Amino acid sequence: MYQPDMICLQAEISTLKAVHRLGRVSEVQAGLVYVRGLQDDARMGDQLRLSRKTGGDLSGEVVRLLETGVVMLPNAACEGVSLNDPVALCDNIGIAPSPGWIGRVIDPYGKPLDGRPLLRGPMSRPLQSDPPPAAERRAMGGRLETGMAVFNTMLPIVRGQRIGLFAGSGVGKSSLLAHLARHLQADVVVIALVGERGRELRDFIENVLGPEGMARAVVVAATSDQSPLVRRRCAWTAMAVAEYFREQGRHVLFLADSITRFAEAHREVAVAAGEAPALRGYPPSTAHMIMSLCERAGPGAGQSGDITAVLSVLVAGSDMDEPIADILRGVLDGHVILDRQIAERGRYPAIDLLRSVSRSLPAAASDAENGQISEARRLLGAYDQSEMMIRAGLYSEGSDALLDRAVSVWPDLDAFLAQSETETSASSFSRLELILRRARAARPSTIPGGDAHAAKIGTAQRNQAHGAAVTRSSLPRR
Repeated sequence: MYQPDMICLQAEISTLKAVHRLGRVSEVQAGLVYVRGLQDDARMGDQLRLSRKTGGDLSGEVVRLLETGVVMLPNAACEGVSLNDPVALCDNIGIAPSPGWIGRVIDPYGKPLDGRPLLRGPMSRPLQSDPPPAAERRAMGGRLETGMAVFNTMLPIVRGQRIGLFAGSGVGKSSLLAHLARHLQADVVVIALVGERGRELRDFIENVLGPEGMARAVVVAATSDQSPLVRRRCAWTAMAVAEYFREQGRHVLFLADSITRFAEAHREVAVAAGEAPALRGYPPSTAHMIMSLCERAGPGAGQSGDITAVLSVLVAGSDMDEPIADILRGVLDGHVILDRQIAERGRYPAIDLLRSVSRSLPAAASDAENGQISEARRLLGAYDQSEMMIRAGLYSEGSDALLDRAVSVWPDLDAFLAQSETETSASSFSRLELILRRARAARPSTIPGGDAHAAKIGTAQRNQAHGAAVTRSSLPRR
């Protein structure tokens, strides 16, 4: 046996105990189990194991400490639980990652989900740890290659950055995360699938992520049918795994799908623990819980590596002012908004560039590149503000020079946002510059709304379809 395997086996054996502190069920109420006899030994967050007389164990977590006992929130329904059933206090051993976890699918407790044995690492680490000291952390690093033209140019992602993907369901958010998992520069990718639909877990791993993505990834999954304790723990476990690899000096890409389901799971646990809902049903501790998770990502200190984080947010009805979206926008280093209307016309990824921001700019680009980005945004903004008037044929060409240029290159710019990039960011900027040169050279020739404008829109659709086809080959819509 190799020495690392021997160390991991010894660590696995060291967690075994012959004696556990026992309590007894004293009451079951509203899905909570009250246990007497453990109040002097249990701590908040400790794991408990209840042995039912009818057979089968029921695990759970301490969510309240009382003078007469503790309150346990079980991981499953309380059917079969009876008074005086024994409840064992288990050590809250956290998580113990190892390099052997790369390429594996695990649950939030570090147990394998892919049918193969998995040994714990030599050192256990807490699920909730402090971020690197703020005064010692490095600044964000250089621009990363993403395999997509829009992120290589107008929405750059830099090393140690934390960005959010805001979208409704079915707009291509998970597919975009999978593309970044395969193509974004990183040494290790840690993916947290919080509340994922059970039938889609295997499809995501085998088809969406694929062997190329799994070769450098650790996937931590908790399906939607599992208890809120397990779903909330999923994000913490994944972040602890990412921190382990960061401490080894590696650059880690952390992907979470989704922070909204993490917040919903926390809401269920917090309300069960007695916390009153406040922010549209979310308890006051939700903001701190989300911000503390996000702060653990980012650049490291000293000789450690960095964690670049991409966090998805489910936005119901495109309401960017709902509590979770509002909290995240204030703590992240940028946000990318996916628009359903853009997706419905067939452009993927359906990024609404004008509402999206990367706070790595302007530092992540040169003066010339920042000039290109500003010019492209001006053109897209001019077209967006007058789009309804243009399509209705109410705009007279020649009355606004900026809008004339925007109309002339809008099809090319829109298609550019959907294009994949097989080379470097420099190549993406070169293609963007060619589009902008055509805009500068454009002269009024036709009146939007006539046959020529219809032909132009047809060209836009053909260009867009070409770009979308290229993108969809690497980004299957979910």
